[in-house]
Amino acid sequence: MSMFSRRQFLGSMGAMGAAAAYPGAWAASATPSGLSTDEVLRLEAQATGFFNPLRLPGTSGLFGVLPVTDFKEVHVVRSEIEVLPGQRTPVLAYAVESGGKKFLNPALLARQGDQMRVKLINRIDQPTVIHWHGLSVDSRNDGNGLHVVAPGQQMDYAFTVQDRSSMYWYHPHAHGFIPRQAYHGLASLLFVEDEDEATLRKELALALGESEIPLVLQDKEFDAQGRLQYAPSAAQSFGGWVGSRMMVNLTERPVLKAGRRIVRFRLLNGSNARSYRLAFLQQGRALGFYLAGSDGGLLAQPVRIDQTFLSPGQRLDVLVDFREAEGGRPVTLASLPFDPMHQEGGHDMAAMDHSQHGAALGAAAPAAMAMEGDARALMRIDLTATEALYDRRMPTRLSSLAAPVELAGTPRRMQLGHDGKGHWTINGGVFDHAAVPLTVQRGARETWLIENAERSMPHPMHLHGFSFRVLERLGSPDQIRPLAGARGLLPQDLGVVDTLQVWPGESVKIAIDFSHPHTGDQDYVFHCHTLEHAEAGMMMRYAVKA
Repeated sequence: MSMFSRRQFLGSMGAMGAAAAYPGAWAASATPSGLSTDEVLRLEAQATGFFNPLRLPGTSGLFGVLPVTDFKEVHVVRSEIEVLPGQRTPVLAYAVESGGKKFLNPALLARQGDQMRVKLINRIDQPTVIHWHGLSVDSRNDGNGLHVVAPGQQMDYAFTVQDRSSMYWYHPHAHGFIPRQAYHGLASLLFVEDEDEATLRKELALALGESEIPLVLQDKEFDAQGRLQYAPSAAQSFGGWVGSRMMVNLTERPVLKAGRRIVRFRLLNGSNARSYRLAFLQQGRALGFYLAGSDGGLLAQPVRIDQTFLSPGQRLDVLVDFREAEGGRPVTLASLPFDPMHQEGGHDMAAMDHSQHGAALGAAAPAAMAMEGDARALMRIDLTATEALYDRRMPTRLSSLAAPVELAGTPRRMQLGHDGKGHWTINGGVFDHAAVPLTVQRGARETWLIENAERSMPHPMHLHGFSFRVLERLGSPDQIRPLAGARGLLPQDLGVVDTLQVWPGESVKIAIDFSHPHTGDQDYVFHCHTLEHAEAGMMMRYAVKA
């Protein structure tokens, strides 16, 4: 770790306290836990050199906003865009033409109850398929990789959007090609709106792309010509691919202008493997902000925090009141230092941390390859005077989300580990597309206990077809426990979740309701959303019997 040793880091994290303003609430501290004021100022100094305007959703082009009712035909294509200033980068993209406009990776807007009717046409030389991450759809429309679209072929999707308001996303899921295709650009956002969402936007006067800002966090590698580099060795495939160059909405070193008002940030970790420990910094201190929602929508009430972890596949909905910030000075969105816990594996490949990527990249390797867990500035936010009087207040209620129900009895165990041969496992097995090791009944309510081996790595586990609620965390590492409240729960655990980070040695209890409106048997997968881990075996099929 660049700022101080791992021993010093763990000691400082262990000394942290979770100051709760009331049960289930997390209060902000003046300086981020485990860092000095000088270290925070160094992070802010990184952001002073940021100068690229953040890419925002527009009316067309890259990330152009498109209602799902106009999303009729999408082509998977090879294209080029300017990612780095002055250079054209070849990418994979979802291309759409609608209303005389062209879109790449459109940000889709849906109302609860909208009908999705879209034809996917594969125009690249690899099989692919779209997975609608977080949406509760039948397995035929889930895009879970059990059926893919061959080059030159097409597939029709048809389903009703029935989920709670949230920011979901869509990305490829053809086994054997998932990490490479996602890394090269195949991913975008899908916003679902319901009455709670409409009420919040009206109450806070929010507008997408202005005071409501989606932020897709990714890390990339480029060669001298600006081409994306993805060539993992066996060790990197086992550990997960981590790039050294930070991107927000495919913008390196981005700057955003924001008014001194409540601004909403919709965050997605779209990285293959990198996790982030996020905080908003100004003048050597952390700005408190409010967690408003998680993967599957709004919390019952906002929770005030000063930092949060975000792992691959996860989304967070946060509200920042920039009236609390000092006027005239920028705010930095940063990833604070943390222990990525990549050296717990006990296997030769697991012992290789991400700082060794350069060995495989050879001459193309950057001079200073960053390790996951290093402190990094991600974005600078320049505060501007609000044109009109803004007198909105943070809401005390966001939704009618009920508390989760815990069932009596012994939970179903899901044990995460590896076989010592380069494969990640679930219950000792590696992914076999022909095997269905788990069957549940439609309408069943189950409790699962997801147990990560101590000699392991963190695993963000994603369940297809259903969301779930987190009941308890046990055995959390030192850097996690101080951020937790009752029953070891992190703030984002209070919401509806479809992707869950499970740290080495940790056991997490979740509640799943397998009720659904679809006819017939359904077939889904459960896997790690560190994409290289899924390809290295940490995925299993499960069936829901009618």
